[in-house]
Parts: sequence; C-alpha cells; structure tokens
Amino acid sequence: MPSYVFRVGTPDGDVVEREVKAPSLARAREDVSRQGFHIFKVTRRGLDFSSLSAFRKVVTIDQFLVFNQQLLALVRAGLPIVQSFEIMLERQKNLRFKAVLTEIRDKIKSGVALSDAFASFGSLFPPIYSTSIRAGERSGDLEGVLKRFLRYQKIISALRKKVTTAMIYPTVLMIMMVVMIVVMMTSVIPKFSEFFEGLGAELPAMTRIMIRLSLSVRNNFLLGVGLIIAVVVLQKLWLRTESGRALFDRIKLKIPVVGPVLHRFAILQFTQSLGTLLSGGTPMVPSIEIASESIGNRHVGARVASIAQRVREGEPLWKSLEATGVMSDLAIEMIKVGESSGSLVEMLANASEFYDEEIEEQLARLMALIEPVILVILGGVIGLLLYAFYLPLFELAGKQGTE
Repeated sequence: MPSYVFRVGTPDGDVVEREVKAPSLARAREDVSRQGFHIFKVTRRGLDFSSLSAFRKVVTIDQFLVFNQQLLALVRAGLPIVQSFEIMLERQKNLRFKAVLTEIRDKIKSGVALSDAFASFGSLFPPIYSTSIRAGERSGDLEGVLKRFLRYQKIISALRKKVTTAMIYPTVLMIMMVVMIVVMMTSVIPKFSEFFEGLGAELPAMTRIMIRLSLSVRNNFLLGVGLIIAVVVLQKLWLRTESGRALFDRIKLKIPVVGPVLHRFAILQFTQSLGTLLSGGTPMVPSIEIASESIGNRHVGARVASIAQRVREGEPLWKSLEATGVMSDLAIEMIKVGESSGSLVEMLANASEFYDEEIEEQLARLMALIEPVILVILGGVIGLLLYAFYLPLFELAGKQGTE
C-alpha cells in the first residue's frame, strides 16, 4: 500500500508532518482532512507530486496577477465564488490554466474550501496564497485578504522586473563580447597566422601565444562546446538538490556588489510575506514557516525557518532572527520596535518599503558600475588583439623602410 507524507496545519496553529498509508492519494487526503488537519503539501515516498504535476509552471506571474485582480473585483461585487469562477473561465484563453481553474471550481462545488482547492495543486501556487485565503475564509474578510495579497504580489513582481530590466544591457554586452572573441579566435586569427607564415618573418612572443591559443580553440571547438554543455547540465542537476541550491545561494551572497542586493531582496521577501500573512490573521509560527518558503535564497530561507521552534517556545521574533545571522540590523530593530509597540505588521510594511527603495538604488549603482567595466574589458580584449597582430606588420614595415 502506498505511503504518503502530509505537511499539515493543526487546529492549534502548528505545522507538522504526518505519514499516512492509503490505497490512493484521494483516500489519503480524505483521511487527513477528516482528522481536522489542513493540508499544505503531499509527498509520496520517493515521489513529489508537486514537482511532477502536469500543470507545473503553466501559470505565469502576470497571469496569476490578472486572475487575482479579476477575482477581487467579483468578490467585491458580492458574487458567489463558484459563479465568479464561471465568469473567469469564460474569458480564460490559456487552456492549461483554464483546466486548473476548472478543477478548482469542481472542487469548490463538491464542498472543498477555496484555500484547500488551491493548496491541492502543491507548488503550482505559492503557499502564502492558500494560507492567506484560509485566513480570509476564517475571518470572513476574503476581500481584504485578496487586497493584501495583490499588494504583496505587485511589489515582488515589480522588483523582479526591475532586476530583469537592469540586467538586459549588461547581458547583451557580455554576449557580444563572447561572440566577438569566439569569431576572432576561430576565424580571424587563423587567417592572420597563414598570412604571417607566408611572410616567413619572426613573430613577437605575444603574437605566437595568440596564434597557438587560436589554433587550439579552433581545433578543439566542438570538444569545448561539449564540455560547456556538460558543465551546464551538471550544474543544473546539482542545483536541483537542496544542498546544492543552498550552497550556491550562500555563495551568491558573498559576491562583491551583487551579494548585498540579493541579500536585501531576500529580507524584503520575508518581511513582505510575513506582514501579509500576519495582517490576514495567520498565527505567528505558521506565518514564519510559510514566509521562509517564499524567500528565493535557500540559505536565508533555511536559517529563517529554523527560528519557528524558538518563537513557538516564547522567544521574541526579533531575538530569534538576530541569532540566524542573515537578517540586517535595520530589519531586526524595526521588528523589535514593532513587537514592543504592538505594530509589527506596520513595521514589517515599513521595512519592506525601505528595502524596496534601497534595492532600486543599489541596482542603479550596480548597473552604473557594471556597464563601464564590461566596456573596459571589451576594449582591452580588442586592444590586445590589435597589438598582437598589427605589431609584426609595423615591425616588418619598419625593417623594409630602413633597407
């Protein structure tokens, strides 16, 4: 009989794992739900349903944003959830997303809560979403919860777009530089080599080194491409492991200039997620656990997730975060003030706003630094090649002039 591992929320607000044996996943879900637990994630021993879902990655951030805006408008108008889904399904053009929404609608019709219907799709939807909706269902303020989630989603989405936009120009420059070097090494320099051989002149050391390097690249070009592809594939496989991803994320934080931006982005994700969950009525410990999962950097996320037990035992949030070593002093101080004054949600929002502005400023400085560095490297490579292959010509012309 198959064995399933459920990550569930208890009526007391704790998040625990329970192993259930059942003939099918549906039967296992039914047994767990009957015990009064809320299901966050289901994993079969040796098989992760969230990673094998047929709908994985069918919903883009923009599509999910539009969907939530439409849902909020319909809920605000007072329409029932099922009718709201019927209206959205009529205009949904993405067939795979439409299939997901159809299944969610059918679950709701059969009596499943809206939050449970979304949670049943595992990693397709962020855990913070189903948890926020559940809090709205319990408090009767689904409209307010959707508003807060939309604000959260817009902030995170806008920041990601800023990072992507800022990296376009440096990426284009890097690609141009690599293409130029490859063309020079595999096509231009070998022709210079044939030309110099015809002259029979003694070449400077720099020119001989460049010619040997160029011939080596051209003769082993396919082998080099194969090695690069193999390295990329192995890296992707390594990054799919938890330990590999955590180590890589930890290394990224230590990169000069870039590391501080990534670190601040991780803190922003945590403060924004935690504030959204707490404002929706989710208890502190489940909020910490879910907010830690929303952090893109696995190293920071793992450190933050480790504080859940300490907070459950009564330790202040700010003190637990300080012990992780991954939170900035400013964030800790703002959280400390928020806990002391009873305005934690407001202080988390202020921290998120501060880091949003600071990240934007750091991105501007980073781009101002990267662009000239790339141009200098590109100019240096071109200058080196010109020096190596035009110097012999000048020397030959000088010798012929003296003769």
